[in-house]
Amino acid sequence: MHFSTKFTIAVHTLLCIDYFKDEKCTSEFIASSVGVNPVIIRRILGALKKADLVKIEAGKGGASLSKLPSEINLYDVLCAVEDNVQVFSFHEKPEPKCPVGAHIHDALDVVLFSVDECVSQKLKSYTLDNLTSSLSFAIKKG
Repeated sequence: MHFSTKFTIAVHTLLCIDYFKDEKCTSEFIASSVGVNPVIIRRILGALKKADLVKIEAGKGGASLSKLPSEINLYDVLCAVEDNVQVFSFHEKPEPKCPVGAHIHDALDVVLFSVDECVSQKLKSYTLDNLTSSLSFAIKKG
């Protein structure tokens, strides 16, 4: 099971935007926190803007949240940046002449659907606000 780093970069980006809300959050500024090229942040910001999670201030640059942190759940963030949010992908060509290959979907589909549903529900249960609280605690703790 493997997602790209887009999700964690997107969460990091949103947390930066929220934490530094009184500053100009440009792609360069966020990239310095994330440790990636600003081009990657611009792509992430574009996806987050398309999902209506951030606003980009035209002309002067900088990003801000378009919703309250309590209204942004992690599943929305995942869906904004990943093309396929299924945890498992099925191999494409099981052999239909083999009894196992012909019925592997029958055996596994319900299980895989259930796991995907658990992951999506768990991510929906966490908001950016939850992470902001954890982040603030960690920052104060040092």
